[in-house]
Parts: sequence; structure tokens; C-alpha cells
Amino acid sequence: MEEAHVTGFMLGTFEDGGEQFPGAVFGETVVDLRTVVPGIKRIGDLFADWDAHLETFESIDPAAAGTRPLGGLKVLPPVQPVGTIIAAGANYREHVLQMSVAHKLGKEGADAAQLAADAAAEIDERGRSGDPYVWTGIPSAVCGAYDDVQLPDVGGNVDWELELGVVIGRRAHRVAVEDAFDYVAGYTIVNDITSRTLVPRNDIAMMGTDWFRAKNQPTFFPTGPYVVPKRFIPDPAKLRIRLSLNGTPMQDALADDLLFDIPSLIAYASSMAVLLPGDVLITGSPAGNGSHWGRFLRDGDVMEAEISGLGIQRSTVRGPSGQLPPWYVDRPVAVAAVGGAAS
Repeated sequence: MEEAHVTGFMLGTFEDGGEQFPGAVFGETVVDLRTVVPGIKRIGDLFADWDAHLETFESIDPAAAGTRPLGGLKVLPPVQPVGTIIAAGANYREHVLQMSVAHKLGKEGADAAQLAADAAAEIDERGRSGDPYVWTGIPSAVCGAYDDVQLPDVGGNVDWELELGVVIGRRAHRVAVEDAFDYVAGYTIVNDITSRTLVPRNDIAMMGTDWFRAKNQPTFFPTGPYVVPKRFIPDPAKLRIRLSLNGTPMQDALADDLLFDIPSLIAYASSMAVLLPGDVLITGSPAGNGSHWGRFLRDGDVMEAEISGLGIQRSTVRGPSGQLPPWYVDRPVAVAAVGGAAS
């Protein structure tokens, strides 16, 4: 499938001299939307009449509107207030195969070829007759596209997972697949950071995995830099997803290897819960995670992440603080079991 080329303005949240404002990005300049639509104080205010606001923004003459240089602004997570992350797991076929081999998820003693074959059969059957796997991320774990990623003091093997984010623009509950795109406001970039050692709960195996602690630590969802309105992206499956680590390509794929596509994910998630404007549905990660490469994030690493037409993230990784949370100060065995601060 040919990669899409995206044109049109982008929306985001910016800070200038300590003041935050919603903006529309035209090239290398930003128009303060508060000067265009009275009463708009943040991007979340636009959802009440999203399409009408977009029509207004399309008629903006940046030269006449009064712009600010993009390079002089701090870029914040684009949608304010930050919504819930609705996350689809194990949703890229090749990614699932790689993870099954890397983590030996299958029959005991099976070699890599057998693990991959068994995983392929399982995922194909789930695509035919099963449901998506969806979990949630909390707003406090979201950071900006250029903010540092902080490695935790408890937990190790911290991994990257670059994902296409779908910004929900309307209250969505029990949405049909054929109507799902009507609830999409636009698209953004999300890097779903994971501490792999915190995923399993070996102390309570019957509960399986613990996504709360593995994925919801501060800075674990670099998001943005922008939201690109849906009207500028007719086919999100043609968007190209790329992530490099210290200049070395790690992930490079089109967003077309989804087990469950965007409408299916919205229909499924909204069958269980109410999705709200500003929530971000992340659609799964393509192949090329650290688990596959046998290389996890370290202090000083730099991730550069891009989805065609949606902008570029640049995240510098910072090492653990060296100070345990109070809960773990007197639990050295528990800390050691998940790798501890030095992993």
C-alpha cells in the first residue's frame, strides 16, 4: 500500500511565557485560536462544534491573523484537558508474532518457528471470531512530544511502542462499525512506553498481567505534537509509522497490519464503555519493539518517532531518580523481582 501524504493545518496546545493557548499550525507558524473563535480557551472546547470550527480555521489567512513562530513555543500534549487513553493491545499481526517469540509465549520447549506458527494460528482465529483486547491509560501518564521520558525506580526492560492515536470527537456509546468514523475528530502520535518486567503478576498468577503499573507511570505516553483533523486523512491505513533509537531505525510500517481496524476498535470499546471527546484510542504497535531487538531504553537514549503527516516526536530518556517510592522502601524482594531501578 502506498504511503499517504497529508496536507492541511494541524491543531495543538502551546505555551509561551508561561501562558498556554490552543493553536492552529500553518507551516512553521502558529495562530492563537482564541483570537479566531471567541470563548475558545483550549482544544477541548472545540469538540462542541468541531466541524464548524474547522471550517472557520480553513479560511484563516495566517499572514493576516497574527502568528507566532512555532520554534519559539513549548509544545504540550495537543488535546487539553487530556483524556483517557483507550489502548488496543496485540493488534498488529507481525508485532504479535515477534512478541510471542521474544517472550516465549507458547508451548514449553517450542522453538522460534513453532512459537510463531502457533501465534499466527491463534491471532488469525481471533481476527475471524474474537474480540479486540483493550485496556486503559490514565491522563497523568501523558506527556508532550518533546518531553523527557523518565525511567522508573521500580521496573525494568522499558520498551517503546509507537502507535497511531485516534482522537474521539463526540460522546460514543454502542456505536456501529459503519458509523464509527463519524466519532473521530482527528489523529495524533502516541508512544506507548512499557516496563516489561512489570507486566506479569507472578505473585498472583491467576490475575495474569498488570497493565496499570507497567504502562501508567509518569511520561509513559508521549503524545502529539499535534492533532491532524480527520478530513485531511482520508485513509489512515496509509500512514507510515517510524521510530528510531539513537538514529537507528527500529519500527517502520504502514498502519495497515491491524487485526481489528479503527471502526472495529471504536465499536467494540464503545459497546462496553462511554468514550468521551478528547479520549485517544491508540490502535496497537507495529513490529520492531525493544523486546524483539533485545534492547531496552537506557539513560541518554533519544527516540525520534514519526507518523507521516502528523509531525515528529523527539524524546530523551532519563535514568531512574534513585529514590524508591515509599511503598517499596521496605519491600526489597518485590523490587528485585521486577528488576529494580537499575534494570
